[in-house]
Amino acid sequence: MLRSLGNFWWLLVLRGVLALALGVMAFVVPGVTLAGLVLAFGAFALADGILSAIAAFRADDGEDRWPLALHGVLGVLVGGITLFAPGVTALGLVAFIAAWALVTGVLEIVAAIRLRKEIEGEFWMGLAGVASVIFGLLLLARPGAGALAILWMIAVFAIVVGIALILLGFRIRKASRKLVGVADALRAAPSQRR
Repeated sequence: MLRSLGNFWWLLVLRGVLALALGVMAFVVPGVTLAGLVLAFGAFALADGILSAIAAFRADDGEDRWPLALHGVLGVLVGGITLFAPGVTALGLVAFIAAWALVTGVLEIVAAIRLRKEIEGEFWMGLAGVASVIFGLLLLARPGAGALAILWMIAVFAIVVGIALILLGFRIRKASRKLVGVADALRAAPSQRR
């Protein structure tokens, strides 16, 4: 899994930058309308889903593709529904966001558990997953919350997940480069003995 993610570490960083941008935008422009929130969330979920799907289909190991592929399909579906049906009610939006956050969080926790065998620092992906699950549960517990409260919750969630994914992406890049260096040294070792 590390080899596959190592080739596409930049996708994790890009997902993190998108999430961070969404979070900062939500805090800087709190007067955004619910329609703007719907469109911003839809665009984020769609982009996140597409990037995850690309990483899944380009991954080398088939066994480790399914969490990324499922995450990608879910993001594309939720993002597409949100963008093509922006007239959904606030409660409908809350349900979409909560379901997406719960499933995404569980998949990120599963991926972190699998990564712990290969690198240190998988904590960041686990943290992103836990933040997603907590965010989804909070939305389910308080579906009648006002648009501004939801906006702030999305902002905090997006900033935490964005920072976690950026840090994880750079951690995977470093570990992957180290792995390539070890592999190159091992390949060079037999030729030096001759």
